[in-house]
Amino acid sequence: MDREDRAPAGAAESPGGRELVEVAPGVHVATAGLWATTSTVVVGPDGTALVVDPGVSVAELAALAATVRARGWRVTAGFSTHPHWDHVLWHPALGHVPRWATARAAVAAAHDRDAARAAAEADAPGHDPALVGALDPLPAGATSLPWPERPDANGPDRPRVVAHDAHARGHAALVVRGAVIAGDMLSDVEVPLVDVASSDPLGTYRAALDLIEDAARGAHVLVPGHGSPARGEGALAARLAADRAYLDALEHAVAGPGREVADDRLHGYVADWHAEQLDALLSRQAGPRRG
Repeated sequence: MDREDRAPAGAAESPGGRELVEVAPGVHVATAGLWATTSTVVVGPDGTALVVDPGVSVAELAALAATVRARGWRVTAGFSTHPHWDHVLWHPALGHVPRWATARAAVAAAHDRDAARAAAEADAPGHDPALVGALDPLPAGATSLPWPERPDANGPDRPRVVAHDAHARGHAALVVRGAVIAGDMLSDVEVPLVDVASSDPLGTYRAALDLIEDAARGAHVLVPGHGSPARGEGALAARLAADRAYLDALEHAVAGPGREVADDRLHGYVADWHAEQLDALLSRQAGPRRG
């Protein structure tokens, strides 16, 4: 499921500059007014910067670019964790640089670009349509980003790409400097939103959690696409446990309609998304109706 036409009423737009919180060495996070969306800036020792999932409003992106400039950093690359509209935004002030995504995500973003532009205009108006969804595909099967661009940069210096298909085609987490930039997973404010169009929505999501858990060994902070960072191994483990428990409860609700799903995150618009997700999965199970 994605977020088209689902902005909560009264979502705030951040005025002025963006506050950046350093959650790991060189890893800085800003949080937007809409859906507590996170933008992550990874800064190299030479001041070059990788910007991950910048969002959401035009003003917030402009303020993020201004903060980056004010700190003496220089954006040399971007990355989109997945192809949903709120993760494929950009601003001219961030520069004309490669905006990486997995090959599958880049294809999906190109295919759904008109829908992404429409959703962005509805919920965060004013973005340059030419920049929405304009992603550069990584080589198929890539396990790291070609950033930083220094000739001697390799191994632990480069963000590790953990690709999967949970939540959206071509989704990926990045692991860099002890931080996991997770995209739309492992949130403290949102339940897992599966890709209901996939062949096995729940199984695919569970497999992705396993991949991220393995990749996160040794990490000490996790940055979700929406919500607040989780700090420490215990907090990471708690996020994984919460998402797995929700998926188990969702599976039981699909198997036995009428069963309640209990989760502390199920309130407001997240409860609405859960209800839509459950209905979609029940419809899949029922199959096409006979005429």
